[in-house]
Amino acid sequence: MKRVVITGAGTINSLGHSVPDTLEAMREGRCGITELEFRDVERLAIKIGGQVRGFEAEGRFNRQQMSLYDRFTQFTLTAAKEAIEQSGLVFHGDLAARSGVVLGTAGGGVSTWDDNYRSVYEDGKNRVHPFVVPKLMNNAAASHVSMEYNLKGPSFTVSTACASSNHAMALAFQMVRSGAAPAMLTGGSESMLCFGGVKAWEGLRVMSKDACRPFSANRNGMVQGEGAGVFVFEEYEHARARGADILCEIAGFAMSSDAADIVMPSKQGASRAMAGALADARLDASQVGYINAHGTGTAANDKTECAAVADVFGQHADDLMISSTKSMHGHLIGGTGAVELLACIMALREGVIAPTIGYEEPDPECALDVVPNDAREAKVDVAISNAFAFGGLNAVLALKRI
Repeated sequence: MKRVVITGAGTINSLGHSVPDTLEAMREGRCGITELEFRDVERLAIKIGGQVRGFEAEGRFNRQQMSLYDRFTQFTLTAAKEAIEQSGLVFHGDLAARSGVVLGTAGGGVSTWDDNYRSVYEDGKNRVHPFVVPKLMNNAAASHVSMEYNLKGPSFTVSTACASSNHAMALAFQMVRSGAAPAMLTGGSESMLCFGGVKAWEGLRVMSKDACRPFSANRNGMVQGEGAGVFVFEEYEHARARGADILCEIAGFAMSSDAADIVMPSKQGASRAMAGALADARLDASQVGYINAHGTGTAANDKTECAAVADVFGQHADDLMISSTKSMHGHLIGGTGAVELLACIMALREGVIAPTIGYEEPDPECALDVVPNDAREAKVDVAISNAFAFGGLNAVLALKRI
């Protein structure tokens, strides 16, 4: 089995329009959750979110591209460009023929759905644009990335709600590790911050009206965000031979299904995914220094995740640092694991642990070191990134410093 490393990273989210800007915001414990601004927001009960500000799509894409790119695709292409440029890879010949794209998204072109439902039902129009279907389909972003960078290998989209990005990255990792592909672009994106997207989530009654406070006793729900994270996963020897700057190593992964409830998480499912990722990476639990938590800020998720961490890590759980960056950028649903992977890379590469901001009151059921409110400097050799989705679908990645 081949070793797999990350040689490029790109992002756009409410904290920043690039990886350096995002990591700076994480180091500062800055909050990207603000008042939402879009049509009919006054009709919503939930009016906050991690909305990307100052993004001018018209300056990045031409008119024909705009007719094909939903906002989630625009975010993906923006992040992919940064990742490819950092990696230094140019895809041609055999490299292009064998490399591909695996991306995660839960909603795909939600803004396109929203705009066109409004056009037909509210405005009474009888026709929609001929490109509505290719614009809204979940695989649109993966397809456009493959076309933009001449990636002719395995390319597809994974949709598993909040675990979509982690599942996508795990599959990309598996392809490179097995030798099926020398390099893969992977990650995820989401843009549900429109009237229809937020209104649907309101119905679940899991949303906070004021802030995301993971692990804090006074937490009152999750907050949605939007954006993308894209990475270049590359076979280690291939990267080393060309002198690439290696950000970290992907060491292992595991997936599990709770097979229990469509919305309530299971400690057993989360535990099996974390333990499985460590086993796949051939790592001992005592080697892990940091966990990027799923940490949504809901009572059910936070206490279940902390119980699962205690179950897997035993006494070492008290020595672990665990934080939720959703407190800063919001929950990007299908794209969230990709943006959160940046916090793991920062911990491994820079020795900086992103904080859980908004933490106000200790919760006995979340009695772990959640790195409250302020970033911390600490040497970390191994980190894991958790994603536990509705439907009981869990995906955990294990990363190593290199």
